Amino acid sequence: MKFSLIIPVYNRPDELDELLASLTKQLFTDFEVVIVEDGSDIKSEHIIKDYSSSLNIQYFYKKNEGPSIGRSFGATKAKGEYLIFTDSDCILPTTYLTIIYDKLKKETDVFGGPDSAHPDFNNVQKSISYSMTSLLTTGGVRGKEKSVEKFYPRSFNMGIRKAVFEEIGGFPKTTMWPGEDMVMAIELIKRQYNLQYIHDAFVYHKRRTSIKKFFKQVSHFGKVRIYISQLYPDTFKIIYLFPLAFVLFTLISILMGTLINVLFLMPLVVYLLLIMIDSSIRNKSLPVGLLSVITSLTQFFGYATGFSKSMFQTYILKNPEYTLVREELFNPIDRIRNSD
Repeated sequence: MKFSLIIPVYNRPDELDELLASLTKQLFTDFEVVIVEDGSDIKSEHIIKDYSSSLNIQYFYKKNEGPSIGRSFGATKAKGEYLIFTDSDCILPTTYLTIIYDKLKKETDVFGGPDSAHPDFNNVQKSISYSMTSLLTTGGVRGKEKSVEKFYPRSFNMGIRKAVFEEIGGFPKTTMWPGEDMVMAIELIKRQYNLQYIHDAFVYHKRRTSIKKFFKQVSHFGKVRIYISQLYPDTFKIIYLFPLAFVLFTLISILMGTLINVLFLMPLVVYLLLIMIDSSIRNKSLPVGLLSVITSLTQFFGYATGFSKSMFQTYILKNPEYTLVREELFNPIDRIRNSD
């Protein structure tokens, strides 16, 4: 078998339904689906049964340990030459596997592609997708880089030769969520495995469905960024400080504009106006453009909150909970196999 698609799921049967529906429409059919139910209260068994006759599915239910261990667990059950990881909130275009198969180089150990917003996504999902990928908000670093040297495969769209996955010891432990895929990518690059970026192999990624959930997610991203900087100091980029700098700039602008002169607010207003215009044009929707201002602010403030808290705990309080050792993060596959 060429590919094994591994999907961890937690309380998302409806989203899994949409993902599996997209898999039934794949033009390339030499693949299996390995679903790992990670201790869900709302199980997906009834969804699996609906697709058991049209897809080659393995389904496993395990105690909740987080998506990182879930993916590694699924890898121990997979039969494919390549493991492809995606999230339950993704939808795959019909040509997704065909494009990967056609463009995959023989020497490739690891590959990945970008994500995008589906035309049928609601306005909040589209605005969140814009905020996460726009040049104006994240510098376009999340899955848009065409240069393989700047690309890090992410777990919503990541493939790896099964032999390589077992050699590295699987995804890092759950303490790294949601940065375990970034750590995995960095580790693979440092060990000089062959990486390929397949620009046309994109997935439709819903991300979060509410502003509150989005804030929580990006707060975790900020927290994990400090973890990653501990483990791999050479990977830190100045752009990672931008959300915190933006929050400080916003607060100072509001303070100065209120107490001294309203003109101090103009740079902030112009920047947010550019976001609204750019998103409105890209999404062909003014409501999405307006929402993108809100989701962009949510992204900056959420990330800065997690980033600053983690930085304070790590470098000021020197909290052991926030101190990680690189060697302790890997090799969960051996533990998983032993537990079987």
